[in-house]
Amino acid sequence: MSHYYSERPSGPLRTKTIDVCIRGYCFRFITASGVFSFGKLDRGTELLIENMILQPGWRILDLGCGYGAIGIVAARFVDYVVMTDINRRAVAIARKNLKINGVKNAEVRWGTLYEPVEGEKFHSIITNPPVHAGKDVLREIVINAPRHLHDGGLLQMVIRTSHGAKFIKSLMEETFTEVREVAKGSGYRVYAGIA
Repeated sequence: MSHYYSERPSGPLRTKTIDVCIRGYCFRFITASGVFSFGKLDRGTELLIENMILQPGWRILDLGCGYGAIGIVAARFVDYVVMTDINRRAVAIARKNLKINGVKNAEVRWGTLYEPVEGEKFHSIITNPPVHAGKDVLREIVINAPRHLHDGGLLQMVIRTSHGAKFIKSLMEETFTEVREVAKGSGYRVYAGIA
């Protein structure tokens, strides 16, 4: 069985629509088999969305967007959102979710990590990273983030406490001028690294 962190997940496409109310708005999302968190908003993503730091006028990168929950919610609060994913099924579903939720200030691009946004900068990169893809992928997300952030920009990440939170925090501390724990709960931690 292929993992959601692959270009073309194997297995037939099954979808399930969910309704989520978060940060004062209600959303409808199509979720899909072969895309992270089929049939639900996972607790880590929920904690990240509830606590992500957003400002009007910001340009955001939702890295590894899956079906698009983080970027679609963020789009309510910021100027523009670019959403990326390696998983072609995720990209297709996220594009449908933009339409369903009437989001006009966001786009979804296919590609590996930062490849789809080469040469671009953001006020914040927000991600629930693909932990099961391995430490090399996590390292690449963290150490390459500053190249895509404006001065003072934020990398915001959620990580399961038992699945590498210490590793991520120490990596962020090596890479960023300041690292804050923004939230914790349900076995997850949200970190923000300031470029």
